[in-house]
Amino acid sequence: MKKIYFLALSAIVSFNGFSQKLINRDPQIEALVSQISSDSLKKFDEKLVSFGTRSTLSTTTDPKRGIGASRLWVLSKFQEFAKTSEGRMTAVLDTFTLQPDGKRVDKAILMANVMATLKGTDPNDDRVFMVSGHIDSRVTDVMNRESDAPGANDDGSGTVAVIELARVMAKSKFPATIIFVVVSGEEQGLLGANYLAEKAIKQNWNLEALLNNDIMGSNNSNETNIIDNTRLRVFSEGLPAFEMDKKVGAIRQYGVENDGKARQLARYVKEVGERYVDNLEVVMIYRNDRFLRGGDHTPFVNRGFAAVRLSEMNENFLHQHQDLRVEKGVEYGDLIKFMDFEYLRKNTCVNLATLANLAKSPAMPQDVVLDVRGLGNSTNLNWKAPKSGKVKGYYVLMRETAMPYWQKKFFTPNLKITLPYSKDNYFFAVQSVSEDGNESLPVLPRVGLRNAGE
Repeated sequence: MKKIYFLALSAIVSFNGFSQKLINRDPQIEALVSQISSDSLKKFDEKLVSFGTRSTLSTTTDPKRGIGASRLWVLSKFQEFAKTSEGRMTAVLDTFTLQPDGKRVDKAILMANVMATLKGTDPNDDRVFMVSGHIDSRVTDVMNRESDAPGANDDGSGTVAVIELARVMAKSKFPATIIFVVVSGEEQGLLGANYLAEKAIKQNWNLEALLNNDIMGSNNSNETNIIDNTRLRVFSEGLPAFEMDKKVGAIRQYGVENDGKARQLARYVKEVGERYVDNLEVVMIYRNDRFLRGGDHTPFVNRGFAAVRLSEMNENFLHQHQDLRVEKGVEYGDLIKFMDFEYLRKNTCVNLATLANLAKSPAMPQDVVLDVRGLGNSTNLNWKAPKSGKVKGYYVLMRETAMPYWQKKFFTPNLKITLPYSKDNYFFAVQSVSEDGNESLPVLPRVGLRNAGE
């Protein structure tokens, strides 16, 4: 048996003579991360706030106020950035009409999601990676369309993060496609996200991951005086919401209740985000979202896509969903002066690193199999090459069954591997690796009886 050497994820892995320091950063991605600007984010957020209210129910005809004017401004920024892309980026206002629903829509309204698509350069690669924020804002009464609702953080932060990502990434080339989207109607019931998720199904998008950014730019809670801009939460669902009845038997049999698509994406965000962003911990939250709240990733999760929510560590509820006022010396409202744009910069960088690493990676390996034909204390895995992308090799990930994160990586240039670790005691997954070291999302093996090459 060939010798296999390993260390922790932050150190060095080697196999068959190949070694790589995993904390090494892709120079292209590192350069892009360095271009994310807190000043740029602040400038964009100030412009958003200047529209007064961005309530989904607000005017769509006033050129200076309301949801309509703010969406057109975002479209203009996407179109501006597209000019730097050599034709790879296009921008549209994707409109649709909603009728009254007896809940949070009281009359027919023209809805619109603002989308910029950075087309991938590999014609054989149909993968799509998406990043989102919601442009609409609100005050205490969700039906109040007139009062000022600055929404600097909820979700001005997510919106300007998406705008800044489009600005920085437009000039770059990636094999896979990246979509930057600012959705409407989140506060009225995830309306724009539901429309977009359904569109992805109908048009058969190969959407591999969605990063939804919502409330990610403030550094303190309303209950403590602690200021913390060193941690970012990523919410992810462990069990699949989509076709759960068909999957529950295998989940129970193999103990993979902590390994749904969203959970795998969250682990990926943590590993890659912390690789590129200094002084920031990505904290995995084992829930789809917070209590009593919801986000635009959920319509995608419910349709079987890998989707997660990124949010600040400690929310200040005096600055969310509040009428602008001062009571007993306490100021309420989602105002720009409560933002921390350096924190927002770091959180935006996590998005960029994740998107770029995914879009530069080969497609995921196909038909990964854990061979269980015999008893023993070793593990045999085999798989097939990905559908697209240039592959230098593959990482086989391993962790103890009670551990939340992947603990070790093994590299091989082959389509199979034998590891001296019991398949009964560990979880495994396989990633494709590009020539630049960019990893695909992990694929958990199915349990089978196939020899490699069969």
